[in-house]
Amino acid sequence: MLRALYDWTMAQATHPRALWILAFVAFVESSVFPIPPDVLMIPMILARPKQAWLIALVALVASVAGGIFGYVIGAFAFDQIGAPMLEAMGKGAAMEAFNTRFNDFGFWPVLIAGITPFPYKVITIMSGWTGLPLGTFIMTSIIARGVRFFLIAALLYKFGAPVRDFIERRLGLVFIVFVVLLLGGFYLVKVI
Repeated sequence: MLRALYDWTMAQATHPRALWILAFVAFVESSVFPIPPDVLMIPMILARPKQAWLIALVALVASVAGGIFGYVIGAFAFDQIGAPMLEAMGKGAAMEAFNTRFNDFGFWPVLIAGITPFPYKVITIMSGWTGLPLGTFIMTSIIARGVRFFLIAALLYKFGAPVRDFIERRLGLVFIVFVVLLLGGFYLVKVI
């Protein structure tokens, strides 16, 4: 099933209404869809490099809007919709422990999930469920998703097809290392 969704998503990159499809995929990925918009953005930008910034902007706006929808699911329909989705993703057992510690970290979980390959939809739902301030959630989502999508657009605009392999296979690891270093730096500043 995931392979069929991936193949469908890749086929949409050349569709005449690809920007609308990207907006839809970015929106639903932030709350329920398993395929990230990056897999649609990459071939779109490679096919139309002059539209790289527009493609990134569409992904950003739709992703943040979808994140707000995920937040609403968590805030108002967690038991009916959010919990079953998280259970299906194998995240159900950790929900209670996660809830007690989530808001202690403030904007960090949203920032990390918005940039890294960690499922952003989990954080959007959990943000609503735990009552993370909506303003904090929205601003952090804009920053995180903006960094992710505009970095991909910039790399593809500048380097084209050769960077595709790097983005698809290694960018998540680079973001994770960056976040670990960033958090480690904040920890050192706090300790010293």
